[in-house]
Amino acid sequence: MPELVFFSGTMDCGKSTLALQIEHNRSARGLVGMIFTRNDRAGEGKLSSRLGLVTDAVEVGDGADLYAYLVDHLSQGRRADYVIADEAQFLAPEQIDQLARVVDDLELDVYAFGITTDFRSKLFPGSQRLVELADRVEVLQVEALCWCGARATHNARTVGGVMVVEGAQVVVGDVTGSADEIGYEVLCRRHHRRRMTAATAHAAALSPDVLPVSSG
Repeated sequence: MPELVFFSGTMDCGKSTLALQIEHNRSARGLVGMIFTRNDRAGEGKLSSRLGLVTDAVEVGDGADLYAYLVDHLSQGRRADYVIADEAQFLAPEQIDQLARVVDDLELDVYAFGITTDFRSKLFPGSQRLVELADRVEVLQVEALCWCGARATHNARTVGGVMVVEGAQVVVGDVTGSADEIGYEVLCRRHHRRRMTAATAHAAALSPDVLPVSSG
């Protein structure tokens, strides 16, 4: 039976790489996929991986009806054997409902990829709806690591290397951005709670007054 599968994880854990691998494996067997994405780091209408792989995709705008898009696509005699939705956390809940309808009514497998929580550790609405509706939720096994070496479980937004906890939920950036711009970093829960990024941890390590130790 067709399924709606949600592949989730933190930033930098290989979600887009897996999406591209699924696309490659199925296209190599003669299948044709429909790829949706939104706010990819490579720009509009692209699905890209940090490994340097990239393919064309359909950019999903506000108010787009993904079910109607596929019905129109198929009605014109074109093929779609499966659907990939990358950056699914940025989709609206009603668009996730539309993907579920694609599975149930059009009988196509839908593979959705996205991060579950934002930089404040709050669920993205799209991810929340996927957790509610998906036939399966798969946590990716390629673990991203915090700067301390522990498993990264949280996404942090940074400005100049300093973690911030206020601002719009969606601001496009990457974990490889320069230190003086808005970026993202994956952290373990402990260091996310302490707002300690790699940059601030390095600064603390260089400080002569890290611990309150007195000579007396």
